[in-house]
Amino acid sequence: MGATRIVFIAVQDLLERGYSVRGTVRAESKAAHVRSLFKAYADKLEIVEVPDITQPGAFDAAVQGVDAIAHTASPFHFKADDPNELIEPAVKGTVGILESALKYVGPQLQRIAVLSSCASVANASDRGELDEHSWNEESTAEVRAQGRAAEQSAKYHASKALAEKAAWDFAEQHMSEISWDLVALNPPFVLGPILHEVASPAALNSSVAFFYEAILTQKKTPEQLASFQGSWVDVRDVSLGHVCALEVPAAGGQRFILSAGAFIWQDWFDVANELPGLTVPAARRARIQARGEPLRHCENAGRCSHVFFHL
Repeated sequence: MGATRIVFIAVQDLLERGYSVRGTVRAESKAAHVRSLFKAYADKLEIVEVPDITQPGAFDAAVQGVDAIAHTASPFHFKADDPNELIEPAVKGTVGILESALKYVGPQLQRIAVLSSCASVANASDRGELDEHSWNEESTAEVRAQGRAAEQSAKYHASKALAEKAAWDFAEQHMSEISWDLVALNPPFVLGPILHEVASPAALNSSVAFFYEAILTQKKTPEQLASFQGSWVDVRDVSLGHVCALEVPAAGGQRFILSAGAFIWQDWFDVANELPGLTVPAARRARIQARGEPLRHCENAGRCSHVFFHL
């Protein structure tokens, strides 16, 4: 799932703070690396297998007995033919875990944090500054109108917007039945260190793979890189956002954009060229320039013991 890198850092942060963490994996074969990585916290880490998050009741057993839930599972790639390849697991996984919490978790459950994205905040046509009141409506409209012919970015962005809206709708519809409140975290392009198992560059997740290809290979042309402008955040800050979302009472019922600021690719080439021992292709030095008006800049001026994560 697209948020694997974020989850591993967040699990580490929570374990280091003394929390007990129950995480789910799609297959038991993925659990060995998790247990090895966090072997110092073996008594506080539990792994449960959930093969398909779209199935009804997929999280029923996994959520029982927890005090807080952080839902991060959602596909992130730009290879979908049918938009529902992204939308169904994003929406069904989100609603499914909320349904399981409603049915099987008692009043000790205080908070559910849902990892959303700036993809659910910003429209492709937006310029200037956005905030937590902003919603991406254009991508969903494009997908509904064009289906398979929609842009790959629109398919992914629609999946994030629809999943987050489904979470807020669920919380509102069941307000009188639930003991918990909801928090949504909306990061843009996430960069930073990797803890999960990666055997080769081909196994990198989408955002890191894009960064790797842009900086260290010739797979992206200067023209392609010049066409991309956006915002970024360090994965460690996204992890801290999860910790704060679970610990700070006042966070309940709110969305939080987690952003370090805007970037163009030349910013990263400038940094890479200053690092000792790192070889950046010479043809890529000081060639990328932003075109036109800067794109949107997502920026925000912005209590439990047993936490549930999908790894």
